[in-house]
Amino acid sequence: MNNQAILSYVSNFWENAILESLSAYIEIPNKSPMFDPDWAEHGHMHKAVAHIVDWINRQAIPGLIVETHELPGLTPTILMELSGEVDDTVLIYGHLDKQPEFTGWHEGLAPFKAVRRGDRLYGRGGADDGYAAYAAIAMLKALGQQGLPLPRVVILIECSEESGSPDLPHYMAALRERIGKPSLVLALDSTCGNYEQLWLTTSLRGMLIGELRVDVLEEGVHSGVAGGIVASSFRILRQLLSRLENPESGEITPAFLNEPIPDVRRAEAAEAGAVLADEFNTIFPYAGGSGPLSDDPTELVLCNTWLASLEITGIAGIPDLNNAGNVLRPFTTAKFGLRLPPTSDVSKVAEELTTLLTTDPPGKVAVSLKIDTLATGWHAPVTEPYLEESLRAASQEFFGAPAVSIGCGGSIPFMQFLADTVPQAQFVVTGVLGPHSNAHGPNEFLHLPTAIKLTASMAKVIYNWGQR
Repeated sequence: MNNQAILSYVSNFWENAILESLSAYIEIPNKSPMFDPDWAEHGHMHKAVAHIVDWINRQAIPGLIVETHELPGLTPTILMELSGEVDDTVLIYGHLDKQPEFTGWHEGLAPFKAVRRGDRLYGRGGADDGYAAYAAIAMLKALGQQGLPLPRVVILIECSEESGSPDLPHYMAALRERIGKPSLVLALDSTCGNYEQLWLTTSLRGMLIGELRVDVLEEGVHSGVAGGIVASSFRILRQLLSRLENPESGEITPAFLNEPIPDVRRAEAAEAGAVLADEFNTIFPYAGGSGPLSDDPTELVLCNTWLASLEITGIAGIPDLNNAGNVLRPFTTAKFGLRLPPTSDVSKVAEELTTLLTTDPPGKVAVSLKIDTLATGWHAPVTEPYLEESLRAASQEFFGAPAVSIGCGGSIPFMQFLADTVPQAQFVVTGVLGPHSNAHGPNEFLHLPTAIKLTASMAKVIYNWGQR
């Protein structure tokens, strides 16, 4: 394999064949079903799938089979297969559904508007994770240019990942024979600590998304009449959340939400923390004089990747400021995201959390907990020495720096499901979501040099895997 020829081809292919189509994809508002329940009627998801499939077909890769599957009532899935010359299977995973718009986009930017500024391509879904299908095709094209023998490659692009991948198990079952038994899985939907080296994800946190509601009245009442007599639903909500989270430190206190951290992951956290020590001070747009919650970079890595954390992501029952009258409101509902340790039993967590938050509420008010999403975490199997050396070599060749292993604070529900389905497989989980790329938030961007180097790196890994 000619590494420099691979990098040169991939770079030109990204610039001349990918960017225009990827930009058009960014401008399709194909939000995930959780955020657009009427996605089928609106047609944006089907438009995005058709757009990417059309582009793939125009690349005319010899022998590549491209199919769109759609089970009744489920989002569509793209399945591609290249038979290859080596009797082995590599599975490449990505998704193309998107998070909602969010607020705070800079002037000239918008969620469903593709804008290139230097090395950055802005817009929702470019980095998370629309680039994956394009990168996978670029890998095959680059390797094909050199006529290299490849293992069988299956590419699976789903459309429900941002909703917790509820549709994916159905497709994995329906397409089991077509997918086969991959010995290597490449997932391109993860993070990177910087843009200077290859980052490998060794764990993913689980996630529980829920809505906690507190009702104190059947209807709103004048606050001057009811204040001091009727409890505040917001105050009760705060009390209930304090059962879960220390309001001063943010520590998640219940024992059922804490799991032991393996020694190998502590060692990785120390190495990754040393690389990221300075980055932690600038990686996020901190407001005021704030900054990271700790001065210890190892602790920050572990808090983000192995400890539980809570964020309130939405509030209902509270009017906006222009409509905030002097009323004691009848209810408050908080939507929250609870990140869980990678090895948590999410079903058990859901049961115990419901008991914790709804039993014996203050003042006997009405409390309910609705769980919207349960996503299992993932802890990678031990990496085979051959694969580890291949990844190190790819990072050194194309990034000019060593590869770094680290846990990811986010969730890819598909990973544990796949690990259970193909327990013999090795996993390479990586991605382009680096500093300030801001997936799910405003000003999401794809760092193009990283996408190019990652594409070349994974092409090398695929070829090496076939040669082993």
